[in-house]
Amino acid sequence: MKPGIRGKLLLGFFGLLMFQGLITFLWFSHAMKSSILDEIKSRGLSTGTSLAVGLVEPMLAMDYLRIKALLDETTALGNDIFYTFVLDTDGHILAHTFHQGFPVALKTVNPLNGSSSLKLLDTGDQLVYDYALPISVDKDLVGTLRLGLSHTRAKTAVNQVLVSTIVIILLAVFLAGLVGTLLINPVIRSIKKLHDSSEQALKGNLNVHTAPALSKNCWDIMNCQKKECPAYKNFHHRCWYLAGTLCPTCVEGEYAKKIESCKHCRVYRKCSGDEIQDLAESFDAMTLSLRDNLFDLKTAETVLNEQKTRLQTILDAIPDFISLQDSQGRYISVNKAFCQMLGKSQDDIVGQNNTDLFAPALAAQYDEEDQQILSTGHPLVKENKIQSRGSSKWLHVVKISVLEEDDRPRGLVCSGRDISMLKEVQAQLTHAQKMESVGRLAAGVAHEINTPLGIILGYAQLLLEDVPDNTQTHKDVSVIVRQTKICSKIVRDLLSFSRPNKREISSFDIHTAIEQVIAVVEHTFGLSHVAIHKAFHEAPMMVNGDKEKIKQVFINLLNNAFDAIGSHGDIFIATEPRKAGKEIRVSVTDTGCGIKKEDLQKIFEPFYTTKGPDKGTGLGLSLTFGIVKEHNGRIRAYCPPKPHGTLEKGTQFVVFLPLESDFEKGASHG
Repeated sequence: MKPGIRGKLLLGFFGLLMFQGLITFLWFSHAMKSSILDEIKSRGLSTGTSLAVGLVEPMLAMDYLRIKALLDETTALGNDIFYTFVLDTDGHILAHTFHQGFPVALKTVNPLNGSSSLKLLDTGDQLVYDYALPISVDKDLVGTLRLGLSHTRAKTAVNQVLVSTIVIILLAVFLAGLVGTLLINPVIRSIKKLHDSSEQALKGNLNVHTAPALSKNCWDIMNCQKKECPAYKNFHHRCWYLAGTLCPTCVEGEYAKKIESCKHCRVYRKCSGDEIQDLAESFDAMTLSLRDNLFDLKTAETVLNEQKTRLQTILDAIPDFISLQDSQGRYISVNKAFCQMLGKSQDDIVGQNNTDLFAPALAAQYDEEDQQILSTGHPLVKENKIQSRGSSKWLHVVKISVLEEDDRPRGLVCSGRDISMLKEVQAQLTHAQKMESVGRLAAGVAHEINTPLGIILGYAQLLLEDVPDNTQTHKDVSVIVRQTKICSKIVRDLLSFSRPNKREISSFDIHTAIEQVIAVVEHTFGLSHVAIHKAFHEAPMMVNGDKEKIKQVFINLLNNAFDAIGSHGDIFIATEPRKAGKEIRVSVTDTGCGIKKEDLQKIFEPFYTTKGPDKGTGLGLSLTFGIVKEHNGRIRAYCPPKPHGTLEKGTQFVVFLPLESDFEKGASHG
């Protein structure tokens, strides 16, 4: 575990003190050792000099006892005087203080050289400073004094002094460390509190207070009673950090604007502290600012989320599909209609590109369009026909670029709507216009050929009366009469198609009309083993309209079903109310050969027929379409039929007619 700041400071502080003590000790020990040794040497020299002076008289008197006594007295002066002895001028021993005999080799190891001589001798047991001093009278040498001063005892004295020095230095280091610890502890506590507060702030608790409480606050110092001031009774934040304070000397604004003026305020001079206190106070101010800013951000986030939810709700309520893409083509937001169009959830779409959502060909086309819009800034308006789940749809699409403040494209907004119903209405309008044009043409043609046909038919009938039966001529004229009648019927159909007769409006039960039609054709159909099956609603269904024309509608539909079957088949007629009883649905379903898909869009056009030659004029379904439309109804054709039991082939025609009240409303508006 790494040491904390307390350990580092104490370690550094004690290390510095120990280093300083070591340097002091080395310097002091060197100086002390030199000083003590010099003092010992001087003491030995002075002792020897005094003894040499005292030995002059006994040496002249040859008083050996006195010499011996002086030597013993000198040796007794201190434990450090190891020996003394006296030599005469010839080098003979006159007296000495050795108890076990005089070491002869000692006489010559330190010969006298000048006024004195000092030499360090090693006796094997210890080191000795050996002094050689002259004993002289008026510069006449009468003998030599040798004095041995123990170097080991001197060193012991030096060591004692050094030990004392070490003890003093260690005591000083300890006291200095104790004082330093007492000074560091408040700093460490402040730093620890600041660290704990920062950890609490990181955990989201911004209500921490790090700065110490003051003995006197700004309202006490200024004798202020302005309770509306943000600094009043605020024990944890200094007034110079707070915005909007009401002190007359304060400058409006945040810390950066007012601090210079606050430095001259007596509150600041009295309450401001050292760097640690300043750091704690600024940390409290920072957490206060962060708390206010965080509150503002959360408020803004709440408002944005509410607006986003509201906007998404509005977008989802719009039937048009809407999408937003960024400049890279990724989908950022889509509404419910867009999701339904693709059959995916919003989570599956957001963040994806065109290549992730559409077929490769469509994705490449959409990417090219998007890049064109982003590069030019021109909107795109188009109509698309798409295949979706087995059916086709027409979409009206608008794409525009979203610009930033510098008019750079930031993304794309695409909106579109399903215009399939509009296209269907347009197709119906086109068909109606075509029918109107054909009707006008048919009326003109019918008027032009009606008279010649009447003349041809009249003369042919006259010839038929004059020609004998069972002759070829009679047969040929009969063919002319028959074909002329067919042409006359076509002309009558054209006239009925182009100029409908006056309607005879009445209220009748649709079931009754259908029953009358079935009664006419049922016997003929039965001869070819074609059965008619009825599934009528249990209640009568009254409609207003021309009953004979409505019967013509179902005669045409039943005849077409019979022609499609040929023989051995079934026709199903069913009725049911729709749109909460506002209209009736009548379906005529056969088990015939069916109609090709490409023919379904054309079967209601005049003169278009899928029957063989001489089997149809192509006007039956056109007349039927006109009669149904005249009665404010609709007609649809399906092949194969809409779900109808187990039928897998055949054709189904469905007629929708308004019930009595709705027909009257439509007729009045018409």
